[in-house]
Amino acid sequence: MLLPTTETLPKDIAIDGLRSLEAARFMLDAQQVALAAVRKSAPAIIQGADVMAAAINAGNSIIYGAAGSSGLMALADACELPGTFGIPAGLIQIHMAGGVPADGRMPGNTEDDTAAAEDVARTVMSGDAIIVLSASGTTPYALQLAASAKKKGATIIGLANNPGTALLDLADVPICLETPPEVIAGSTRLGAGTAQKSALNLMSSLMGIKLGHVYQGRMVNVVADNAKLVKRAVGIVAQVAEVSETTAEAALSHAKGDVKSAILVALGSSAPAAQALLAEHNGHLGPCIQTIKSDQNINV
Repeated sequence: MLLPTTETLPKDIAIDGLRSLEAARFMLDAQQVALAAVRKSAPAIIQGADVMAAAINAGNSIIYGAAGSSGLMALADACELPGTFGIPAGLIQIHMAGGVPADGRMPGNTEDDTAAAEDVARTVMSGDAIIVLSASGTTPYALQLAASAKKKGATIIGLANNPGTALLDLADVPICLETPPEVIAGSTRLGAGTAQKSALNLMSSLMGIKLGHVYQGRMVNVVADNAKLVKRAVGIVAQVAEVSETTAEAALSHAKGDVKSAILVALGSSAPAAQALLAEHNGHLGPCIQTIKSDQNINV
């Protein structure tokens, strides 16, 4: 019996029989259906975000593991966490069956390499959050990683596009993204990939919010390591603290580039006091700002 992700659509709607514009629209419609599957899984995605945030707060790692197209979706999400939310790069790992490709070659047989998955699991620590992806829900590499990491005391967040599959059974947090057959049969980089990428984006963004790295819709823990991001950091400090960009630049300098601290400095705190406040409130900016404003009102 074929899994839904590998089934073929009826011949009368074969995409290669459509004009280009019709084919494009047909594929876009399929993407919308894939996104609808993500919406249905929102409660499980929120639970996954809680697990990720708890791991980071405890000093543990977030580890992504997958093969093929699922691995590429994982790679894209993992690599954005340090820059976007300031998650220490040392707490993020990405493991793809066969390794992260340096070119366009991604051999398919590596997804059966359970020994490689065992090697990855040996580095797992109790309390780590392991995000394992498999469109089919049956990929040997993914299943072995999930099973072995679970024995080490890690919490398994499993994403699969077929319900009732082994990965979802193994996972502590099963996220079923039930997408229909692909418009190009079996090419799970399409609908299934869209659902996976969207679910990962939601989950990691919710994690960033829970960790206090988002304030008023802004990336207040952004790592400003290029000219564009330095300008963005200045803008964030200026907007949140309601000060000029000149004042914001000075505050960032005093705070050694730390955006959260710079906002508090711009509001009248010293850099050491800003760091102490953030530590007291577990990195959440809102209560820190309220404390500074309350103190200022008392001293008026």
